Amino acid sequence: MKQKVVTFGEIMLRLATPGYLRFHQTDVLEATFGGGEANVAVSLANYGIPVAFVTRLPKNDFGDAAVKTLKKYNIDTSKIVFGGDRIGIYFLESGAVSRGSKVIYDRAHSALAEINLKDIRWDEILKDATWFHWTGITPAISQGAADTCQEAIQTASNLGLTVSCDLNYRKNLWKYGKDAGDVMPELVNGVDIILGNEEDAEKVFGIKAAATDVTKGILKVDAYQEVAEKLMKKFPRAKKVIITLRGSINANHNTWSGVLWNGKKLLKAPTYDITHIVDRVGGGDAFMGGLIFGLLNYRDDQQALNFAAAASCLKHTIKGDFNLVSIGEVEKLMMGDASGRVSR
Repeated sequence: MKQKVVTFGEIMLRLATPGYLRFHQTDVLEATFGGGEANVAVSLANYGIPVAFVTRLPKNDFGDAAVKTLKKYNIDTSKIVFGGDRIGIYFLESGAVSRGSKVIYDRAHSALAEINLKDIRWDEILKDATWFHWTGITPAISQGAADTCQEAIQTASNLGLTVSCDLNYRKNLWKYGKDAGDVMPELVNGVDIILGNEEDAEKVFGIKAAATDVTKGILKVDAYQEVAEKLMKKFPRAKKVIITLRGSINANHNTWSGVLWNGKKLLKAPTYDITHIVDRVGGGDAFMGGLIFGLLNYRDDQQALNFAAAASCLKHTIKGDFNLVSIGEVEKLMMGDASGRVSR
């Protein structure tokens, strides 16, 4: 079966403090690129899935550098449009132990924030695709981005594509006069596969899992079946609802798993005890990339879920936004080999 995935969102310049330094401690910032939908595209490309990333970038050195970075990972960048004056930026200070990480966004008036409907021809971009992926980050950026995302979802639906969404609630991004509750329901109505973390459903739709406290690492797995059922009832097009489960013991030590509700049964992935996190940014995107790959290639939902959880577990060992792992490495962990022994 032909497979081609298209993702849409903003790729940003990521400026991170070295190691665990705080912003005011360093005069050096490490520059890379990242962003939810671009991160998913990189994962899929690493797994051999043809994938195109769609965005709007300024025609300057930073925009060109972002495109070259994507091309390095075999991502189709031919559908990227150019315009605007600046690339979005985010600053990252990595936390340690009881001090959490900190992200500061500088995305106002970015090229993507100023996108409008005439910039992208979705019928041309999606005509040979089988899957379209977006996240709740994009419609949070601006009304233009939300409108463009809505048109993409509608076009993908008309063409018979599978549409997936990571709810990805970011309270610091909703600044243009609307909040997630105003915008997201209409967009999610067009989605087949919904992914969220343990808090997204509550923050966006007011659907909370009982007897959970993520700040204390307390996650009652069975409670998420009710959350998934309520989401599926609210959005009847959805065929699967997946929730990632992160228990935050401290900034360097998390537990990590996920559940999938397919309308009949609640499936649970193995729980990984990640004791020495290198970089957790992009962990949810790594899960989404693994999930899309798994749903496209494995025989059943359980295998797809297990692949997603293992892929995301490995992302926590990799610096930067992108999950630079192979299918073989993920499947090795899926089969229980977490030894980390040297391969030679």
